[in-house]
This record gives sequence, structure tokens and C-alpha cells, in this order.
Amino acid sequence: MNKDRFKTLAVIALIAAVAGLGWAVFGRPGGQDGDKPDGGSQPAPVEVVDIERVPMKLRRTFSGTLEAQAKFVVAPKVSGRVERVAVDIADRVKRGQVVAELDNDEYVQSVAQAKADLEVARANVAEARSGLEIAKRDLERIETLRKRGVASESQLDTARANELTKQVQLEVAGAQVTRAESALETAKIRLGYTRITADWSNGADSRVVAERYVDQGETVSANTPLLLIVELDPITGVIFATEKDYARMEPGQPVLLTTDTFPGEEFSGEIDRIAPIFQQATRQARVELKIKNPGQRLKPGMFIRATVVLDRLAEAVVVPEQALSSRGDRTGVFVVSEDGQTVVWREVKVGIRDEGRVQVEGDGLSGKVVTLGQQLVEDGSRVTVSGGADASSPAQ
Repeated sequence: MNKDRFKTLAVIALIAAVAGLGWAVFGRPGGQDGDKPDGGSQPAPVEVVDIERVPMKLRRTFSGTLEAQAKFVVAPKVSGRVERVAVDIADRVKRGQVVAELDNDEYVQSVAQAKADLEVARANVAEARSGLEIAKRDLERIETLRKRGVASESQLDTARANELTKQVQLEVAGAQVTRAESALETAKIRLGYTRITADWSNGADSRVVAERYVDQGETVSANTPLLLIVELDPITGVIFATEKDYARMEPGQPVLLTTDTFPGEEFSGEIDRIAPIFQQATRQARVELKIKNPGQRLKPGMFIRATVVLDRLAEAVVVPEQALSSRGDRTGVFVVSEDGQTVVWREVKVGIRDEGRVQVEGDGLSGKVVTLGQQLVEDGSRVTVSGGADASSPAQ
């Protein structure tokens, strides 16, 4: 009996102790601070900064690659054995420079044959011209005899027909000369094709050999690539834009680029061309950048990050990105009230984000905004700046 009474008293004492602890921690219900939204008498510690009104830029950074501004593939127009390659990878080449030569023995012989054929054709012309002169004299003699009645009409017809035949033979011989001259010119041109030159039409007068495909002694056919020659200044950057950013882009917009090859350095350029279509697989449009590359340090194939300013605001309400907080499906910030003792929840519409700062739109956005401790407060909560300072004190 005494034992049961002892257990009962112990339970009552434990309940009294818990109740006293609750009284000490939470205060009396309905007391002076019992109706505060934060449910306690102590203000919540927070950190705050000033809400700014400053210019704002909408920046986007795109990943992409570099490509040569222009490419020129050197290929022979005739087949033959490669006798010499005059340049190699990374060599500079001037417009019109001879970069390779083919064995030309066969083409030299073709030129000699064409010259001989031309001489034969010219000799045929001389022979035909001589035959025509003889035919004309015969015709004149027959016509004279016919007037005297010595020659017959048939003899006159035969002389006239012979004269016409010789005239046609002379014209044929002349055409053969023209054909032989053309054949000789063709043979000379084909002989010239054995000296292979780099003759691009546009861009700078000097370029660089990017690739070499053949070596001396190899036999190549017509139009077989021998060298790839590229222009590196300016160089082209290629990025891809989504529909959201596409409408804000236009040729001439400045671009800043960085690459892992040269960390810490920036290269300047501008948007050069924007594709009029989107790729079906990615729903992105190709955008080409024109990048200055005077030292030709940037090379095709390098990975780049291109930053483009898509929009600018002369003045915007700006807060740190960490000041944003969510309550349900709404986004807002906690603004310190005018008395500096409490905070007010302000729902905002988020705009431009740039380097940890964000543009916000909404009512009552002035003064200071909470950047740390939002999870401790609600609309109307009492606050104190971390470190013991009052919320009305200037933010550090």
C-alpha cells in the first residue's frame, strides 16, 4: 500500500516539474506576448541588407565550340604521282602559292604532241591554199577557152567544181588548225595543273595549313584532298540558343568568351549570324560569333563559354538571391518594417538574375530585406539583426 502511494506521488512530482518547465519556457498563456505570430517573446535573429535600385543586365552564358572562319581544301585537277609537298601542318600559306607538285612527264609529252599536231594542221592549210590557187587558175583558163569556143561546157563545170572543192578543203584545214591550237592550249593547262596552288577567293591573303593528307610519292586522282587550309583571324564561335533567348539576340551584339585553355582571360567578339530555323531534335537555333583572334591563340575545336547581354534595365529593384523565400506556391521576401522591430512578407515577381543578385517587382519594396533567418519568421515577426544589433541599424 505504501509502495503504491510512493509511485503515485512520484508521477505527480514529475508532471509538476514538466509543467513548471513549460511555464518558464513558453510563458503564461494569454500573457503580454502570447498573441505574437512567432509564439514567443524573443525576437528572431536575422541578417539583412539594403534593397537597391541600380541598373541591371540580363546575361546568358552559353557553351559552344570554335570553328575556322573559312576553310579551303587543296586538291589537284589532274591525276598523277605526288612529286613534292611544299608545306606542312601549321605553315603559313599565301594566296596563289604553289603548295604541291605532281610528276609532269606525261603532260609535257602531251604538250609536245599537241605542238606537232598543230604544225601538221598548219602544213595542211598551206597545201590546201596552194591547191585552191591552182584550181582558180585552171578555172580562169577554162573560162577563157570557153569564150573562144575551144573548151566545152562540161570542162567548165568540172573546173568550177574543182575550185569549190579546193575552197572547202582550205576551210577544213583552217578548222583543223583551230582545233590543234585548242588542243595545245588544253595540254598546256593540264601541264600547269601539275603545279598545285592555293587559290582561295575571299578573306585574308594569308592562311594556315590545318591538315596534310598525302606524302611525297603517293599517286592521287583528280579532286583528291591534299591539304586543308584555314583562316583563323577572325575565328568563328558556334553556340545554340533556346526559344526563350532567341528573340533577344541580334547580329552585332557584343560577346565575351572564356576558354579552359587560357583560364582567367576574356576574348571579345560579337554575334555574326543567327540561323532562321530551330533544330528539330534540340529545339535550338545555331548562332555564329565573330571573334577577334589577332595572335591566333584560339584554335578550331576549343570549348568556349560565351556570355551575351540580352537585356538592360536603367533602374531595377535588386535584392540578393538568398533573400528569396517560398511560402506555399508563392515567392517573396521579408522586408524590415519602418519601426525596425518586425518584418513584413512581400510577395514578388522575379525578373533578371545576375551574379547572385535578382530583380524583383512588387509593392512595398524599400528599406532592408532579410537574407538569412527567413525560416525563423513569418509576417509580423519580431526580429533582431544577428550579433545583437537592432534591425533598424545599418546592415553590414
